[in-house]
Amino acid sequence: MEEEIKPYTMTVFSENAVGILNLISIVYTRRSINVEGITASITAVPGIFKTTVLSYSTRSLMEKVVAQIEKAIYVLKAYLYTDDEIIHQEVALYKVRTSTFIENKNVEQIIRRHNARILDINPKFTVIEKTGHNDETEALFEELKNFDLLQFVRSGRICVTKDSIEHVQTYLAQREEERKQLTQK
Repeated sequence: MEEEIKPYTMTVFSENAVGILNLISIVYTRRSINVEGITASITAVPGIFKTTVLSYSTRSLMEKVVAQIEKAIYVLKAYLYTDDEIIHQEVALYKVRTSTFIENKNVEQIIRRHNARILDINPKFTVIEKTGHNDETEALFEELKNFDLLQFVRSGRICVTKDSIEHVQTYLAQREEERKQLTQK
């Protein structure tokens, strides 16, 4: 039976080192997996950074990617999640001409219906923000492109686990305990 291709979110915890994004992209490229979105951020753990990667693949292939990425010197730990194991969002920005916004009341109704918000209005353009899942930001894009949409950009996925702790904290505590045991010998 063939494995199902579905969305997987990988989080990579690392030191803040040059080349981490390059390393991750090389592993994905070598395995012919397209990266749908990628973000990087600091974490609640001082000195630890989190890179989040969304891609569509099989579980077995993604587990190989995680194992390969974990071998990198600056990578502390990588985790693989399905959508039901995380809470995730992305942010999208849309720029429309202010004249279109003023002349066509449908644009305001569309913004309200999609629970988006206006970030900036000036005489030339209006910037709208929508936070949500990919299908939600895409739905607003589909409607606004009929109203002289000037620019559109969407962030990569950001996520937190549904667990009460960040898994890397448990991993780091285990490593510290192992280090203490080794120094006591």
